[in-house]
Amino acid sequence: MVNRHTAKWIRKSHRYLGVFLGIQFVMWTVSGLYFSWTDIDEIHGDHFKKTEVSMAKFSNLLGTDSLMLQEPISSLQLLEIATQPYYWINDTELFNAKTGKRKPGISKEEALGVAARYMLPELKVEHIKQIDSVGDHHEYRGRPLPAYEISYTTNENVKAYVAIANGAFQTVRHRNWRWFDFLWMTHTMDYNTRDDFNTTILRAFSLLGLITVLSGFVLWYISSPSMIKMKKRFGKKNIKNSNR
Repeated sequence: MVNRHTAKWIRKSHRYLGVFLGIQFVMWTVSGLYFSWTDIDEIHGDHFKKTEVSMAKFSNLLGTDSLMLQEPISSLQLLEIATQPYYWINDTELFNAKTGKRKPGISKEEALGVAARYMLPELKVEHIKQIDSVGDHHEYRGRPLPAYEISYTTNENVKAYVAIANGAFQTVRHRNWRWFDFLWMTHTMDYNTRDDFNTTILRAFSLLGLITVLSGFVLWYISSPSMIKMKKRFGKKNIKNSNR
């Protein structure tokens, strides 16, 4: 039988742990509900993009030996920018695949053309701007910079991003994605990259959450009228058996 002092200590610890962890428990529950009720393709913004992207076909392209390369080729990709073919070599240099001329980056007009190839035609461009750096919490974090940010006139505040170095379409961001990103941050408790499940704070809260639940079970065990009656009944039986 747990004495009164111990029972009081368990009850007090359970109460304060519940208050301390309560907000995070609510965030875990709310974010979990949001994740289970949303379509991940919609979060990715697929409903703002064309289901099929038509890519041009090219012929009579220059061989790589005709390019003025500074280093041997380790990777090569054929890209289309403003209906023209380009070689993206070693993830650093862009060359026109027909003229061999090196291209330092794409223009705003070319970025709009790239975005138009992927985005729905009914979306109207509101404005376009160049971004050279982003913070740790920016929606375009972790992707190639500099880039063009293309904003569309929509209630969902839709934005598309195109890398300047090679004209590659990067991603779409919109209101629901931003909510998802915020709730994912609160769910994982990684307030920097959003992707680390091994943070100290998450481990600590998970351990404290387990302690809170277990202390609740202990409180139920020591304070439940049914359990108290059962323990008294067994206690009386043991006394009778010991007197025989």
